[in-house]
Amino acid sequence: MITMVEIPEELEQLKRFHGHLGPFVLIGYRMGTIARKKLEGKIEAVVFTGTKVPLSCIIDGIQFSSSCTLGKGNISIQEKEDAEAHFVSDTNLIEIKLRDEVRRRIESTCNRDVEEVMALGLFSEPEATLFNITSVETTPFERTVKLR
Repeated sequence: MITMVEIPEELEQLKRFHGHLGPFVLIGYRMGTIARKKLEGKIEAVVFTGTKVPLSCIIDGIQFSSSCTLGKGNISIQEKEDAEAHFVSDTNLIEIKLRDEVRRRIESTCNRDVEEVMALGLFSEPEATLFNITSVETTPFERTVKLR
């Protein structure tokens, strides 16, 4: 018997935006949510995933939850293939990196049949379990150097 899992409305919207609900779009969503919670005012993002699927799905999650978008030009993508993003405001820089063991778990067990269930599981995990987060108070010059 197949049981239906209820998806919270915010994740239904993310699913509609991205086209499906998988672990990497959810990771990006969580990264952007953390940045919005910790930073005030206008923020910019640098995402180090590159543009190769599925890791690049993180980009859509970040755009959806942080309001940093390609259209506004306040997000940029670095071709590094790292599950990492940096967010900057007027006074702070936050570096958020997916823990290696979480990335390995996603990459070794995720497929189309389980991606939504895996994403929902990641949605409920504490951020400290998923990410290494570094927050730094910076000057404008330091932020510019770190974002390049």
